[in-house]
Amino acid sequence: MQKLNFPVYSFRFKNSENKVAIFDEIRKKFIILTPEEWVRQHVVKFLIEEKKYPKSYINVEKLIKVNGLNKRYDVVIFQPNGALSLLVECKAPEIKITQTTFDQIARYNMTLKADYLMVTNGLNHYFCKMDFENEKYTFLEELPEFEK
Repeated sequence: MQKLNFPVYSFRFKNSENKVAIFDEIRKKFIILTPEEWVRQHVVKFLIEEKKYPKSYINVEKLIKVNGLNKRYDVVIFQPNGALSLLVECKAPEIKITQTTFDQIARYNMTLKADYLMVTNGLNHYFCKMDFENEKYTFLEELPEFEK
């Protein structure tokens, strides 16, 4: 798999039906390794190791309804009170991050109402803080670390 713009992390792998699978420590199972999954697993490690988010506050690949359609978010972080802190959209490294990507995460966030957004293809990372009152977002240099 391609080297990504994250610190180096160790992962568990296994062969499954002639495909490589990577262990997802949040879902507690092996997932077929695709380029997007490679990015998602790095994001999860980044949030746990670098940003100190507890695993118990992280949720991966769950179904949500957006405008009556079934969609899946990549990663979310909950706050201790159950509100959403962060919504992450992962793309494969060969996918360019465009306005369309931001439009997608913004649509999801109209339902989810996370305070922060992260969009990444593993090579380029973008972080935003939501301003719901003015219906816009502000780009940040870094995501904030977990606060107890």
